[in-house]
Formats: sequence, structure tokens, C-alpha cells
Amino acid sequence: MRVVIADASLLVREGLARLLDAAGIEVVEQAGDLGALMHAVLLHRPDVAIVDIRMPPRHRDEGLRAADELATQAPSVGVLVLSQFAEPEYAATLLKTSPRGRGYVLKERVLHRDALVSALHRVAAGETVVDAAVVEASVATRTGRDRLGPLTAREVAVLRLMAEGLTDRGICERLSLSPKTAATHVQHIFAKLELPSDASDNRRVHALLVYLTAQPPG
Repeated sequence: MRVVIADASLLVREGLARLLDAAGIEVVEQAGDLGALMHAVLLHRPDVAIVDIRMPPRHRDEGLRAADELATQAPSVGVLVLSQFAEPEYAATLLKTSPRGRGYVLKERVLHRDALVSALHRVAAGETVVDAAVVEASVATRTGRDRLGPLTAREVAVLRLMAEGLTDRGICERLSLSPKTAATHVQHIFAKLELPSDASDNRRVHALLVYLTAQPPG
């Protein structure tokens, strides 16, 4: 796998590069700001761009802007956003434009090489990855009945794991369900949330976005 690393901190970039090199992942270039990141990605066409959510020049949402631009200029390149913010809205913004091959992971995950490498491989394969802490944060901000109200407690548990990017097989393993039971729960979730009847992968992303952005009625 070939990656580009973009972070305002040289220390963070070098630390990530050494960690990934030890895991057999090639870092083809490092960038310190949004402009340098875009140039590096368009030049090298890596499998994944690892991007800090806040970089020069504005230190606001450059990582999200980069993902948005790359969806048009380099759609085959995955984007893994590293953030210190467990904000469901940031994750939802990342996924709304181009959900395939996108990940939103907290920076603390870089302390666990296996978790980071796993996220990279999943993003490179076109999967969607959302940090479990971000999923939990979306639960903590809700009170009362919201759009998830029609779901049973078991269906909410399944949807929570879908929001983390788990496949049906992963859901089966986590909740000790049979494949048939897991598939039934997933189909019930799609139906109750009235999601578009398009490809299954897209419906899963729609479900994920509902989960991250669902709010109780005013």
C-alpha cells in the first residue's frame, strides 16, 4: 500500500511515517498544508491519503475540504481523516459527498498500530470507517424519540455496528447472531428508516448518516 501523510505537525508526520513503515506501508510523500497535500496526491496517486482534519492555511476543516476535492480530482484515492474531535457532524460531512473509501478516525488510534493499519486497508478497499468513539458520541447527544424511534433495541445495536463500518459477518460475530438473523435485522432497518431502494452498499451508508445525524424532534 502507498500513502501520503498530511499534517501540520512535522513530529506527527514523522511518527506516522515510521509507524507505517514498520507495518510495510510505503509513505510516498508528506505534506504540511492543504496545497501541498493536493499536489502530492495528484502527483503520486496513492492508495490512501491520511489527512489531519485541521491544517494550514485556516486550521479549520481542511481535511474535509481535501476529501471533497479529491472525490472529483482523484476519486480512486481513499481518504482517512485523523481528528482529535469525536464529532458525528464532522464524520457525516466527510461521508455525504463520497462515502466509498472514506474514514474518520480519532488521532488517539495512531497509538494502536493494528487499528490504524486495519482502517487504512478498509479505506483502500473502498469501505467506510467511522471511529467507534464517534458513533458513541452520536448516541450521547440524543434524548427522547428521534428518527431511530421505530427501531427495536436490537436493531439499534445492529445499526450502531453498521455505523462503525462492520459487515454482516462482523455484526454476527459481535452480537452472536446467525447470518440470517443479522440480514433480517439489516433489512428491517432499511425498511423502517425508509431508505432508498438502491444498491445495498449505498443503503448502508444512508443508514450510517441517519445514525450520525439523527436528532430528537424540537
